[in-house]
Amino acid sequence: MIPVTSTLIVAITFITFSVTAQFIENFDGDGKPKGWVIMTGDGKAKIDFLQKNGIGSLYVDGTSDQLNIWWALARHRITGLDMKKLVQPEYELRVEARIKVSHAPRRVNLHFNHQRTTDFHSHLMEFDIPDTTNWHTISMTTSNFEVQMGDSINSHLALMDWGLQKYRVDFDYFKVDIVKRSTTTKDLGNPLPYHPPLARPSSFKNNVSVVQDATIDTNFADRNFNSWEAKDTKGKHEDLLSVSDTRIIIMRWDFSDFKGKKISRSGLLELSPFAVQRSPDFHKDFGMVRVAEILQGDPVWDEKSITFDKLKGSLPVEQVINTQMIIDDSVTWNNDGRVLFTISQPVLQRLIEGKTKGLVIKPLGAVNALFYSRNNSDARLSPRLYFDID
Repeated sequence: MIPVTSTLIVAITFITFSVTAQFIENFDGDGKPKGWVIMTGDGKAKIDFLQKNGIGSLYVDGTSDQLNIWWALARHRITGLDMKKLVQPEYELRVEARIKVSHAPRRVNLHFNHQRTTDFHSHLMEFDIPDTTNWHTISMTTSNFEVQMGDSINSHLALMDWGLQKYRVDFDYFKVDIVKRSTTTKDLGNPLPYHPPLARPSSFKNNVSVVQDATIDTNFADRNFNSWEAKDTKGKHEDLLSVSDTRIIIMRWDFSDFKGKKISRSGLLELSPFAVQRSPDFHKDFGMVRVAEILQGDPVWDEKSITFDKLKGSLPVEQVINTQMIIDDSVTWNNDGRVLFTISQPVLQRLIEGKTKGLVIKPLGAVNALFYSRNNSDARLSPRLYFDID
């Protein structure tokens, strides 16, 4: 009886799903799916989109890129919508997709726009996909989506800055519905705002100081740089962490007091900057720093002996340090003399669970940045994480 019941449930679900979706793409054909526009930008990534056996596959080749600041998307004009309903203030648009990714953890984003849209970061949410083995259903519902009769509405799924390898996103389906704001259900997956406003450190109930931090150098991969320092003309010196063309910062924390806990929202990484050197002529996405996850490698490295070679061991560096950043930003400090980076809830959860071994600060383009290490006499200058738990 179980197989029959399961089959009936699947069939009923499919019938309901097909009837209720005002727009649906099931990728039932062969070759390139009709109606989809694919494009890339901000780099030299190449893209293709093919369908077969009910699966649409978006292929992105980043091997010719250099800075890893590319984006790639598949966009479809959404037809068949009840525009008379959509223009009413109580209704919104909802896009849903069931996807599987070739590399993880990675983020994708879902987005709506029309021909009058000027802010392409509005009505956009990112989704953290934690593994390559499972299908994940994600959805994004607009909030006060301004629309008029006759508008041409588009929706897309996009990849950003995944790395310099070849990547794939498989689609089981992609659908769009008009939903009533007051009764629609919570979005699926873990929708994350793109570059959200910085929270205040004082708004978090928990914070932990780094237990190990170090500078490592890809050019001098067998050298330890724990004693990196700056001296002034009076002989005063500071113990520092350094980011430059070949140098990166690695940090790890002790989360044993939070084992089994659930992170409730995005948090903050706080660093204390000593100095930054960059050109004011640099455009966006150049002369910044990027924060990323340490996924593998030595999980209990010691700052007094760690080197680039020791961190990665026999693994390729792209398996040790996630090639997609958590966030990119300029090194600009607040009134407290700190620089803050938003760290998403999924990343903080992986840190607490030990799936992510620590964080890394890398250069994005030409930049020299120095931050105080934990070895300074003032503990307040140490790298610190702020977060809340349920």
